[in-house]
Amino acid sequence: MNSPRIPIALHHAVMHCLRERLQFANQALGSQYSEPSVSYQQRGATAGTAWLQQWEIRLNPVLLLENQQAFIDEVVPHELAHLLVYARFGRVAPHGKEWRWMMEQILQTPAKRTHRFATASVQGKTYPYRCACQQHQLSVRRHYRAQRGDATYRCLKCGKPLQFDAMPPT
Repeated sequence: MNSPRIPIALHHAVMHCLRERLQFANQALGSQYSEPSVSYQQRGATAGTAWLQQWEIRLNPVLLLENQQAFIDEVVPHELAHLLVYARFGRVAPHGKEWRWMMEQILQTPAKRTHRFATASVQGKTYPYRCACQQHQLSVRRHYRAQRGDATYRCLKCGKPLQFDAMPPT
């Protein structure tokens, strides 16, 4: 599957935000962290990921195109904060106190753990599962793991195991 092409102006906006926030961090921390590489390889409903050892940020091109400035304002600093926390503190909780501090105090951005972008356009096929209290939709990956017996998923409300609903209600 090919990634959609990112218009050059949008890529420049991503890089401007990244460079500006990196400059904030370097000044505030008295450091000279290098600019991470940016790729548009992220898939699914995930907006972005920080590849710590590669010093790389991967962004979802579809969600970027659909949400442009909101995506840049939220996701780019979020992923940069993960890289900076790793460089400064090593391996710590992904959205722990160090990450929140980096987001709010250093990058001057609200520390939100997850995005609120519509994901219908990037949502993959799902499979219906039931517990004692409701129906759930599992991703293809989770469905196959459950069918192979590699994983058991439980409802967060009732705690009962999810069972594949081969005949969902019509």
